[in-house]
Amino acid sequence: MKYSLNWDLDSLFSGGINSAQLKTKLTQIKTAIAGLGDLLDRWDAASDAPQYQQFIKLINQLQGIEAGIGQAGLFISAVGSADFNNPDVAPMEAQLRDLETQSENVSGKLKKVLVQVPDANFTAMLTQPELQPLAFNLQEMRDDGKSLLDDKTEALISRLDLDGKSAWSSHYDSLVATVTVPFHDAEGHPTTLSAGQADNNLLGNADPQYRADLLPAWEQAWTDKEQLFADTLNHLAGFRLTEYAAHGTTDFLKQPLKDNRLSAETLNTIWQVVDDHKQFLLDYLDRKAALLGKKHAGWQDVEAPLNLPGSQLHHFTYDEAAAFIIKHYGEFSPKMAALAQHAFEHHWIEAEDRAGKAPGGWMESAPETHESRIFMTFTGSPNDVSTLAHELGHAFHSSVMEDLPYFRRGYAMNVAETASTFGELIVADANVRAAKTDAEKITLLNAKMDNPLAMFLNIRARFLFETHFYQLRQQKLVTPAELNELMLNAQKEAFGHDLSTYSPHLWASKLHFYINDLSFYNFPYVFGYLFSLGIYAKAQQEGNFEDRYIALLRDTANMSTEDLARKHLGVDLTKPDFWLDGVKLIKRDVAEFMRLTDSLVK
Repeated sequence: MKYSLNWDLDSLFSGGINSAQLKTKLTQIKTAIAGLGDLLDRWDAASDAPQYQQFIKLINQLQGIEAGIGQAGLFISAVGSADFNNPDVAPMEAQLRDLETQSENVSGKLKKVLVQVPDANFTAMLTQPELQPLAFNLQEMRDDGKSLLDDKTEALISRLDLDGKSAWSSHYDSLVATVTVPFHDAEGHPTTLSAGQADNNLLGNADPQYRADLLPAWEQAWTDKEQLFADTLNHLAGFRLTEYAAHGTTDFLKQPLKDNRLSAETLNTIWQVVDDHKQFLLDYLDRKAALLGKKHAGWQDVEAPLNLPGSQLHHFTYDEAAAFIIKHYGEFSPKMAALAQHAFEHHWIEAEDRAGKAPGGWMESAPETHESRIFMTFTGSPNDVSTLAHELGHAFHSSVMEDLPYFRRGYAMNVAETASTFGELIVADANVRAAKTDAEKITLLNAKMDNPLAMFLNIRARFLFETHFYQLRQQKLVTPAELNELMLNAQKEAFGHDLSTYSPHLWASKLHFYINDLSFYNFPYVFGYLFSLGIYAKAQQEGNFEDRYIALLRDTANMSTEDLARKHLGVDLTKPDFWLDGVKLIKRDVAEFMRLTDSLVK
């Protein structure tokens, strides 16, 4: 089968970013928001009882508005990612953000109206057949409404946010575009790297000396503009903290935990497991350093490839990658394989390696047409195959929920990373099993270790930094020197003081600290990774796990994370046992890596 490297966006909206269909859709959404606001102002719970037909109409209209915004948002993001320099994308993004703000205002009004409904009436509402599937989501909305301020104040906060958190987040993107790293190429000739190019080389270049030389140049590039980045981070966080305080809390972890439907007790258990069981990863890093001819690994070596004699890895064509993923998905779940094949055949994926594309990879679903789109750049490496499998895992998650009401499809980030990581694990394991030599297996195991190293060490450092930063930001503006010190201390704590070099300016270079609508964009990844490992361990132990897995995915927006695990896996996430099952799988890979490399370091 010959698959296209380019996606089809015309099935979403035809005609590109200036699509007449898209403009009509945005106009329709704006009209619908105004109409819903009017209906909401006139709604009376008592007169709508006992069947609540008007409320059912309200909630269905809100779901339709948000689905339409999601459909349009996917299309605009897709056009911008595929053509990074398209000047027509930014105005459309601004128009969409304005609609999102209007929709959020109406949604906020609805939440506050629900608070005013007496408990008995609200309970009766949830028994209606049309509303029963949304009972959990409506309860969440009602709970959210209890902390909201009056309508005018909430609307003002939303409008200010456009020039507050959202503006500072956009400002960060503008600043990063100006960061350049004067350096040299492989032959020693002077060159200038963009921030993205330098980051890719710092983490992925095969030459240890090149990476070691690049790290100080990389740090200097961020040092030169550290005050600008410190201002951006301080003001973004300051707006967020002010908004939290206005809604009655100084606990900066309350909203991130709520967004992920996760308890603080579960999060603390996860971090305890990570801290108690990271030594074997530090031992792994020491072994990796020895293979690189060093006593201790540096920051630039943690995710670096290993190029050992005889480790020539297979270079996949795109069609080979598709066949590989479909085959190994099918060994676990025929339905996963079928979804992957459908995505390839129906041009859901933009994978061409060409100039002008945005960096990175993502998957977004199209809620109105029940499709997904996947963005990445495919170069043929085993890592690219794993990335493709990761994004297809996301698409599978969305596909098994497409018949549910829109609010029932709103799963949180932590469980969003479960299906994707699960899909990636299937293919990464298959890659390792397919290795033809010990050297090739060592190289593939090293690549597979990028995830646990990131989750247990790098992301742990990011969480520690962000926690200490917000504690300090509640008291004052935090200087660049203090930010550097916070990051350096966090990295040393997370990595057990085991590295020879660190990256104190990670707070400036890491986009995740500057996302406007999410803070603590770190622990959900760790949860998703370990949760998927635990599920993967159960699937290997029990077999015939497909139906249970799909049932779990379908419930990811219908209960707390703890209840989800209890219902579908029979485990208590506040206890370490389940998490340790996943840790055992990582230890198994590390033990194999150590065994295979014993003779290479003696």
